[in-house]
Parts: sequence; C-alpha cells; structure tokens
Amino acid sequence: MAYRDLQAFVEDLERTDNLLRIKETVSPYLEITEITDRVSKQHGPALLFENVTGCDMPVLTNAFGSFGRVCMALGVNDLNELGNRIPDFLQMGAPDSLIKKLKLLPRLKRMGNIFPKVVKSAPCQEVVLKGDEADLGKFPVLHCWPLDGGPFITLPLVFTRHPVTRVRNVGMYRMQVYDKKTTGMHWHIHKGGAQHYRVAEELESRLEAAVAIGPDPVMTYAATAPLPEDMDEALFAGFLRGEAVELVRCLTIDHEVPANSQIVLEGYVEPCERRREGPFGDHTGYYSLPDDYPVFHITCITHRKDLIYPATVVGRPPQEDCYLAKATERLFLPLIKKQFPEIVDMNLPFEGVFHNMAFISIDKRYPGHAKKIMQAVWGLGQMSFTKIVVVFDRDVNVQDVSEVIWRLGNNIDPKRDITFVEGPVDVLDHASPLPSLGTKMGIDATRKWKGEGFEREWPPVIEMTSIVKDKIDELWGKLGLKK
Repeated sequence: MAYRDLQAFVEDLERTDNLLRIKETVSPYLEITEITDRVSKQHGPALLFENVTGCDMPVLTNAFGSFGRVCMALGVNDLNELGNRIPDFLQMGAPDSLIKKLKLLPRLKRMGNIFPKVVKSAPCQEVVLKGDEADLGKFPVLHCWPLDGGPFITLPLVFTRHPVTRVRNVGMYRMQVYDKKTTGMHWHIHKGGAQHYRVAEELESRLEAAVAIGPDPVMTYAATAPLPEDMDEALFAGFLRGEAVELVRCLTIDHEVPANSQIVLEGYVEPCERRREGPFGDHTGYYSLPDDYPVFHITCITHRKDLIYPATVVGRPPQEDCYLAKATERLFLPLIKKQFPEIVDMNLPFEGVFHNMAFISIDKRYPGHAKKIMQAVWGLGQMSFTKIVVVFDRDVNVQDVSEVIWRLGNNIDPKRDITFVEGPVDVLDHASPLPSLGTKMGIDATRKWKGEGFEREWPPVIEMTSIVKDKIDELWGKLGLKK
C-alpha cells in the first residue's frame, strides 16, 4: 500500500521501531550531519530532529537508510518484487491484433489508475510566500561538511519541461543556497534537466522549473531512477505506488508538482547565467570541486503547515543513498537480463559508490563472452559510467564481496584478462584526466577456455563431499561447537 505522504511514512517508521526522535537542540550547520553519519555507519534508524537551531520544524534524515526501510517506502517485502513487475510497465506496446487487445485488457485495467491526476487544492499550498516573504532562510537547509561551499538542499525533486516537446522530466540535483531567493542548479551534462536547459539556451529562452521537497517516498525514489529518456517519472511513481500521483498546478509558473509535498519552490533558470557552485562533500567520499552551474531564481515558495524538512547526508559509504541505489539495481536487473539473458546476477557494491564498480555473473557460452558483456554494460544508459566491470561465471555469488575478491585474485592473468576503453565517465569522477571523459576497465574473471588461448587444465574448486557434509551436520550438535 502506498503512503499518502511523508507524514504517513514517518508514522509507520515510528510504529515499526525504525525511527528515533532526537529531542536535544542541534544545529543544521555540521551537527546534524555528524549525528546522521555516525548512525548510518552503524546501520541505525531514521532520525527525526525535533529541535533544530533557528527554525520551528523537524528535520528528517536517514529515512531510506536500510533495506527494510527502502522496502517499506516502495511498498514491497523484497526489492526483487519490483524488478519482476517492471517489464509490464516499460513494454506496454500497441497491440497489433484483436486477440492481443483482448489479452491486454486485464493489464490495461491494472495500469489505468497509475496516470498522474491534477487536483485543485493541495497541502503543499497551505502557506504561500511571495515577494520578500519568500525566503529560504526559513528552512533548516543543511551545511553538511566543513569545506562545503554553503548550505545545500539535498533531496530536491526538480521538475522541468522540454521547451519544444513539453515532455516532463523529474530529477534530483543538489541545490546550493546562495541567498534567500537564489540557488545553484547542479545539472550534470548527462541528465534530463541539463538537456532541457541546453535546448532553452539554444532558443535564448528562460526555463521554468519547480522544486518539490518531501513528497511521498515513492515519488522521491522515482526522481533518482535512471529511466529511459522522455519517460515521465510521475507516471513511473504511479506504477510503483499502484495508484496515481496527485499533482497540483503551481501558482506562478506553468508546472504541476506533487500535491502532498512538504515544500515547493517555484522559479526559473535564465539562459547563459552561471555562478560558482561547490565544493560539496559528495557520495564518493570526496569533495566534488567547485565549478560554474546555472542559477535558479525563486518566484514563490509554498509549503504545508505541518511540514517536515527531509534531507539526506552523503559521504563515504555506507549512507542512505546506497540503499536507494540498491533498489535501482534490483529494479532494472530483469530488464538488463531480458536484453542479455546470459546475465545471472549483478552487484553494484556500496564501496563502488554506484558508478565505480559492477560485479556481474554470466552463463558463459563461448570464448570472449565476458568481453561482450563488458561492452554491453558500457552501452546501457547510466551504466556507461561504470569505471570497473568484472565478469564472473554463473556459480559465483557476486553479492558476496569476499568470494568476489577470492575469485578475482585466482582467476585472472592481468595482461590477458584486462581490457581498457575510453569514453564518458561520471562528472564526479575526480581521477579522470578530463572532466566527464576518461578510461574504463573490464576484467574477465571467468574460467578460461582453450578457445581463449588457455591450453592448461583449469583446476577444480576445493569442496567436501555431500556425504561427509551431511554426516557432520548430524554430528554437529554433539561436538559442543557453535553453528
């Protein structure tokens, strides 16, 4: 069952002992980050800071900081459930015969209630701030790390429309607060919002944008998902929720935003206007360096009366963004396997911070198969940024990092099994020789075949016989040893 809003999610977190209320007075300048970071490293609960210096609203952090809480947020018992359902959503092609139409009816009926719907009034517009009243200083925006360029809004859902096609995009891009009415707009060059802005600049036109902070948890997740270009994130959220996302029209710009949001910032980005943004302590565990980015100008702020300010803290993993990334891994794995059925499993480990490492197991069928999979991964949307792809045989549990390293050390000859390619890399990759362009590495850690130039016998893995294992299982309780 979908949560109607963030408040309902917080209530459920508390009911299930997944929330800790912090009653001590703490500052949004560094202190909330330090507490949240320690709790994240201990795999602890969500945190609701009830007494925050300089404001009269609570701050929520680490809400998605465990597999259990991500499952709660998305309304599933296991993240693999989502992956088993998503092909229905992405493959709703037009039926080409009467029989196919009839077969589609039950599915179309299920899908019919997922389309966004516009409502006339909404909680997010209970309070309206315009003119001098529109002031970001009213909110507990976190200054997360000592060298950050300023306070940053870290969980914003940025709504834009393509200036020509009017197709909506929703993305999550950090926003450095410059003053009461302006922020940075950290659009990476590969993102949908950046493409809308490029088109607006070519047309020499202003790009309107709306920023929703704290809608229901599924909508927040949808803004982070690497969807195909021009696929509506609000529609995707409706699919995940099993019911439509309610939107309300903004007051000063031509946009709709989630009606149940905590805060909405309405405004615009001017063509060719840039301002220095950063540094920012990022999910890589390093500071992303300062650079020039577009500037967002606020025309109006609306918010709920009973608002909760949600924020995320990123830094050296594990942090809560790791669990959101794992949801994406599980969600889209079935689609990748549909294109490449030889893929058995995939692990984007926390330590690889999403774009640095991918461990993939395959049903190897021919010489060079592992190299084919590497090239395929580098052609898959945001996975094209993966710096290191390691391919294993199907019997390797790629979710077990200890086994991965053991197999990796044993199964490769570096000169033969390592491939280097050049191409686009993540904007946050500070080690690449050029911004957004660098080298990627593929490692074939599968058993080598004669067709791959390996003439020796590949040794078997050491394993005990099943007869002895079963006998010792029966005897174990009498040995005085722990299981």
